[in-house]
Amino acid sequence: MHPVSGEMDSLIWSVVAIVAAYLLGSVPGGLVLGRLIGVDLRTQGSGNAGATNAVRARGPWFGVAVFAFDAGKGIIAVALLPMLAAAAVPWSSTACAGAVILGHVFPVWFRFRGGKGFATTLGALVVLSPVALAVVAGVWIAVLVLTGYVSAATLCGALAFPVFVAAADHARPPALMVFAAALAVFLFYTHRTNLVRLARGTEHRFRRVWLLSRGRR
Repeated sequence: MHPVSGEMDSLIWSVVAIVAAYLLGSVPGGLVLGRLIGVDLRTQGSGNAGATNAVRARGPWFGVAVFAFDAGKGIIAVALLPMLAAAAVPWSSTACAGAVILGHVFPVWFRFRGGKGFATTLGALVVLSPVALAVVAGVWIAVLVLTGYVSAATLCGALAFPVFVAAADHARPPALMVFAAALAVFLFYTHRTNLVRLARGTEHRFRRVWLLSRGRR
């Protein structure tokens, strides 16, 4: 095979993988699993199709199921779909990660109303950078326990990702840094209403996990 022809085939299949990742992301766990039990999360709680609203609407077990579903999409999109390319393309894995997250937030199958992307992001990080995943998850847990705000924990975790890549993960390709920075901006966008509620002091708080709530009862 001619080298140019081989590179073109790899590029075409990389594009196919990216489109497939978006379509996979467009199957939000909250809406799919909700339909199985006759629930549309977009009409309950905050109206969001993600795991946090699933917990509020139908309890922790349903929320865990939704989270696992959405995280699984991120793992599949990054671990398997780039294999469609005949040869490795350096940016294909991060592009698939971005596409599956975009599909989750703006699902074509559900009128572009999905979740906020954090669970799918964590799934993608399982493959892209397990060490970064550990950092992001650690920050998320710490902020959640200290504040009780899932949104604040998510946003702090989103910021921790590019900071970690820039400061400690020098062996990673530049595509990961671009992805990390763009993802942080995107997650702040998807959580813009949460930011407003945090500023107003009206954001929902999970008091069961809020460490300081024990002294306020």
